[in-house]
Amino acid sequence: MKVFMTGGTGFVGSNLRAWMVHEGHTVTVLTRSVDRKRSFPAGALYLEGDPKSGGEWQQKVAEHDVVLNLAGSSIFRRWNPSVKEAIRESRILTTQRIVEALAARKGKETTLLSTSGVGYYGFHDDEKLDEASPAGDDFLATVSREWEAEALKASEFGVRVVLLRFGIVLGTGGGALKRMIPLFKSYLGSPLGDGGQWFSWIHEQDLAGIYLHLLKDTAISGPVNCTAPNPVRNIELTEVLGQVLSRPTFMPAVPEFVLKMTMGEFGSVLLKGQRAVPRKLMDSGFHFRFPELRGALEDLVG
Repeated sequence: MKVFMTGGTGFVGSNLRAWMVHEGHTVTVLTRSVDRKRSFPAGALYLEGDPKSGGEWQQKVAEHDVVLNLAGSSIFRRWNPSVKEAIRESRILTTQRIVEALAARKGKETTLLSTSGVGYYGFHDDEKLDEASPAGDDFLATVSREWEAEALKASEFGVRVVLLRFGIVLGTGGGALKRMIPLFKSYLGSPLGDGGQWFSWIHEQDLAGIYLHLLKDTAISGPVNCTAPNPVRNIELTEVLGQVLSRPTFMPAVPEFVLKMTMGEFGSVLLKGQRAVPRKLMDSGFHFRFPELRGALEDLVG
């Protein structure tokens, strides 16, 4: 298939791009700058353009069977009004521009795999959350709800739209582990708050497998939780990662007020979390290579 990607040079996107190329798909990656001095990975075409703004790149979208929409400013930083607006705009505006471009695909078999997050559900303590669970009303839930609504507009042109609600992606090239491992190796790993909040996660190989599964199983549309079937609490994550790295976790928990003071509103997100389960994937017969956290961490950092 011919695959068009936004966000294809980031942590998650780079891994997916490599998998798509490995599976024989022709991949075009939209990037803000094609600097000739910059070294891009082989196996894909790179197209210059701003995903938040319309432009010539939109005409190229119509030449592809599949669009992977992964663009979005990182949420893993201290939030203030300008950061929150950047988080929102990077998702909403990019999706609007993609949907505009997909109008030219009307009448052709097309799939849009658009990223979202389990933050869609808000915070529900210990409740298990599947794709039928209602949306929350906090900032991330509101952004996710609006983000998904923009992607679903592509269905007006006959596009199959799948909304991939990511958990925390665990991988070797970035993301949460890149931030956590140096602390744990320095014997500074510790739970956040009381450690009781749920941590819905996914191994990067399983995430790539989900995308390939969704390309083959065209009966699946709408929201799909991209999480391992066994979420864990933050305290279990701390203990297991310490054990896998052979670093005892004896440091006291990071107090709530410290997280809120250093991370702003995002500190509250780290103290809550979601217990999301991948009901649609399990019902469709998807096989997880890494359903348990210990096995995933041993594969990535053991």
